Amino acid sequence: MDVSPYDLSPNPLVKYLQKSSKSFTKADIINYIENNGVKMINFRYVGGDGRLKALNFVIQSREHLESILSTGERVDGSSLFNFLEAGSSDLYVVPRFKTAFLNPFAEIPTVDMLCSYYDKDGSPLASAPENIMRKAHQAMVEQTGYGLEVMGEIEYYVISEKDELYKATDQKGYHESAPFVKWEQLRIDAMMAMAQTGAEIKYSHSEVGNFSDEEFEYEQNEVEFLPTNVEDAADQLILAKWILREVGYQYGVTISFAPKITTGKAGSGLHIHMRPMKDGQNVTLENGEISEVSRKVIAGILDVAPALSAFGNTIPTSYFRLVPHQEAPTNVCWGERNRSALIRVPLGWVGAGDMIADANKMEEPLNRDFSDKSTFEFRCPDGSADIYLLIAGLCVGARHGFQMNEALEFAQKTYVDVNIFEEKHKKRQSELAQLPESCKKAAEYLLEQADIFKQHGVFTERLLQGTAQRLFDFKDENLREKIAPSREETMNLVNKFLHCG
Repeated sequence: MDVSPYDLSPNPLVKYLQKSSKSFTKADIINYIENNGVKMINFRYVGGDGRLKALNFVIQSREHLESILSTGERVDGSSLFNFLEAGSSDLYVVPRFKTAFLNPFAEIPTVDMLCSYYDKDGSPLASAPENIMRKAHQAMVEQTGYGLEVMGEIEYYVISEKDELYKATDQKGYHESAPFVKWEQLRIDAMMAMAQTGAEIKYSHSEVGNFSDEEFEYEQNEVEFLPTNVEDAADQLILAKWILREVGYQYGVTISFAPKITTGKAGSGLHIHMRPMKDGQNVTLENGEISEVSRKVIAGILDVAPALSAFGNTIPTSYFRLVPHQEAPTNVCWGERNRSALIRVPLGWVGAGDMIADANKMEEPLNRDFSDKSTFEFRCPDGSADIYLLIAGLCVGARHGFQMNEALEFAQKTYVDVNIFEEKHKKRQSELAQLPESCKKAAEYLLEQADIFKQHGVFTERLLQGTAQRLFDFKDENLREKIAPSREETMNLVNKFLHCG
């Protein structure tokens, strides 16, 4: 019997319709609903707080279903975004059919779809973060001839009641397995649900962080995705956070993406990997070395990196994570295989075919170039990030790198090949620009470089001002130093932002 390329898909719609989700039409969605007992539709969209929202419909007739899928629905934008005024806040949410998935948690068979925002004239909402991300990538392609594919790796803590059996070594949880980690099955259940929504997952594992206090245990885990186009990459990260929380709720534990849970323990990041693309080809490397294109992209992103914190590090506790000696960057620099750098170029898969043959003596060496797997990683964002705006900002930075005078010289100047946190390299550290130390400082950097973000009509003035004002409102200048001596004050702040993003 012939096997279709769609038969192994974990997405029930893809498997049933025998086509890629990118090709889904309204007729396809109706076909699946009518023939699979689906009773409800959920529209989902991201608000200004970064969380996934829901609008629920009971399907009442074929005509009603056609109407839902043809027109979208009205929502109150001023309740979703701080940059919209109540007097002119009516928006439309319109489903994107390619995002349709069978809700993995609904007791009643339900199809969910992610939506885009449109204004009163039926045009994409200029200030909607998702639309800004699309505009940012389009401007990059039009201005440089290169695109960007991205993927995220999302770290989180599982907070549960204490378990005295098989205690893991404090802060030594990296790639540990059960029973020394307790929530591997939760992570696997979440991965399966993510796959059902269409997410392309690379792998998952336990992370470094684990500790306990008088009442609870804290275990850090990570899920990493595969590189894809910017829209799908953002969508799968947003759905992943929702899914992890849903599965955590079923298990009776708390899932937190907060950048810092307590002082002195590993914080959680939301690292973004990138690869510049040309005509469908990954051009990160050239002859086994980091390419000139990549160095221009890296230079541009580093030049606007302090401003990017306004989108990637959006709460006061973000800056409790960005401190030396915690595998989180504080300096604006890049390096190969260097985890103290803001942008890290990991191992480049050179000689991968020979490694397989060496480890498996029955195999012949593979005469294949595996450099298409290569990426570079932006390491400062955390779970508070506005994912759409963060990726948009990275596209802006990448485009900016092609337009910078002496971009390659700037890349060379900011390259590091040492651990700059070591005392003997203190001079090198002093030569580098610093990331902001507060929301207030991030807002100032954003406003200073606002013109770069507004070029080609990408970011709007209102959104930039609204973003900056929200950061200013935290009034967190020197907050880390002020409350660091008090564990009680620190934990009160941590708990306030436990469910960020």
